[in-house]
Amino acid sequence: MYADQAGHDAMKPGEPAYSEIVKRFGDSIVNPDQTINRKKLAELAFGSGRIEELNRIVHPAVRERMERWMRETSEFDPRAIVVLEAALILEAGFGKYFDKLVVVTSKPEQKLERFAGRVPAMEGNLHEQRLQTLRDAERRMGAQLSDEEKIAAADYVIDNSGSLADTERQVNAIYKDLQQLVSLRKQAKS
Repeated sequence: MYADQAGHDAMKPGEPAYSEIVKRFGDSIVNPDQTINRKKLAELAFGSGRIEELNRIVHPAVRERMERWMRETSEFDPRAIVVLEAALILEAGFGKYFDKLVVVTSKPEQKLERFAGRVPAMEGNLHEQRLQTLRDAERRMGAQLSDEEKIAAADYVIDNSGSLADTERQVNAIYKDLQQLVSLRKQAKS
């Protein structure tokens, strides 16, 4: 499950979080089709120091979706390994819901470059756009725990600074370990 997508879903018109976000952040963040303009919302939340306020609205909705998804997955396959991808898993208090925590990290400059690479280029001053994107990335990263804090809480750490093959090797090793843990638990319950 992707926590970002669950957060986006929670902000759709008709959802409780949608109403609360619009109430607190104003109609200026609403597109003509009544969806929330996430870019404008991010500018308001990060730019005016209101990210915690936004998180207090969105995180409970994400947690509710996550709990429902985990329950449904467990009912379907009690031996399933469920994975939640969430940048703010510890900040949101979601870590307690999982048996194991995997932190994926890379060098700070790589994080910034990768974030900047996710933003599509628009016409105009590309240099200024890139600088703004990097400032946005730094501001968002500043709202997160440091890598050192995340690593201290982790059961596993994947260093994503190297090649894709190296990252895949680390992921496969962790997955095998998790499969073994599930198998041991199954044996213990028998």
